[in-house]
Amino acid sequence: MELELRYNYVKDIVLSDTTKIENGILSVDTEELGMLLMEDDRIEDVGFDVAKPGDSVRILPVKDVVEPRCKIDGDGFPGLVGEIYEAGRGTTCVLKNAAVVTTGPIVGFQEGIIDMSGPLSYYTPFSKLFNLVINVIKKTGVTPHEHEEVVRLAGVKAANYLAKACIPFGYEDSETIKWGSLDDKNHEYKDLPKVAYVYQCVGQGLLHDTYFYGKDSKLMLPTPINPLEAFDGALVSGHCVSAGSKTTTYHHQNNAVIKECFKRHGKEINFIGAVVSPMTTVLQDKYRNSMLTAKIVELMGADGAIQSQEGFGNPTTDLMMICKRLENKGIKTVMISNEDAGVDGKSESLPDGVDEADAIVSTGNSNARIRIPRMDRIIGDLDALEHITGGFVGSRQEDGSLIVEIHGIIGSHNLQGYSYLSATTV
Repeated sequence: MELELRYNYVKDIVLSDTTKIENGILSVDTEELGMLLMEDDRIEDVGFDVAKPGDSVRILPVKDVVEPRCKIDGDGFPGLVGEIYEAGRGTTCVLKNAAVVTTGPIVGFQEGIIDMSGPLSYYTPFSKLFNLVINVIKKTGVTPHEHEEVVRLAGVKAANYLAKACIPFGYEDSETIKWGSLDDKNHEYKDLPKVAYVYQCVGQGLLHDTYFYGKDSKLMLPTPINPLEAFDGALVSGHCVSAGSKTTTYHHQNNAVIKECFKRHGKEINFIGAVVSPMTTVLQDKYRNSMLTAKIVELMGADGAIQSQEGFGNPTTDLMMICKRLENKGIKTVMISNEDAGVDGKSESLPDGVDEADAIVSTGNSNARIRIPRMDRIIGDLDALEHITGGFVGSRQEDGSLIVEIHGIIGSHNLQGYSYLSATTV
């Protein structure tokens, strides 16, 4: 299996009457894109804006972040935008350094903030991108669950549209990633430990879902995947978990754990595959999924495993259950999780734990607070601040600055490690 990724590198975005990329400048035909999104009859209106690195701009509430990608011969995001096809093969066109960011009246309560400059910009990778921001206004009568779906679909449709429109203008660079069969993997690099990745995704309902080939993950059982599928639109974010620990669609498309495993493959480890494991709210599901996930990893012949969590609270139980089962099978396991240790850092940082969990990588304390200055321009709705995780009544200060918890910043302590935060033992 081979996946070729063809890259164009975006240096600027301008709103225009045509969509194209020339000399790194991405022009966007907002009328054409608006008409495409308005085909969803649940949308009342859409607005477009651009947020660039260094701008005095604050975007909130942010719903999702999506990198523009599509297949050279069709749509991307199988099962949501295009027909269902096997992701991880063929040729995919990518607009790097750019993203579609969706905002609008808040759906749930756990969307977050992106600042394009100032101290908050350090905590989110999306401040470094050229962002096309889409403000989605739903029609009256659309339920919260439909509202959530409407905004998600608008983001992936727009990302697919941008990448597809730029295909005729060629590409600047490419890379081809190969993936062999499990038998091939088990015969490669016999002197190196065989490592599998346990790719945990929220599938809890009530606006907490992930889509796998368009299917709600809470209806899934643990499934082994070709890791290249993640890079090719098979997984799409569909939930409102804490903004800081949320795995956006952009995170799925650029999964940091998979990238690091590829980097170390053949040098420190023999990377043999990944298992998508849904995290639900039902205790029986947690037992079932942890058992099946550990069994699949064992059948793959892994010596070790890397687990990445998503969300916080009861998903930590899924994390610990799987770790315990893997370790008891003799499979050494490293976990990635954030900490919720309170504003002062003195509270119990994880809501669950097992003795076998003796190798945990922390992505930082989500409850830590920072003070951020006012921005010259707000895209979205500043009033949403008091309703997002990390915001609170009293967040706004008299001088226009804000006090927020790290929780409220999109991607600030992402549990794939795609962030700048960690923790040390003192």
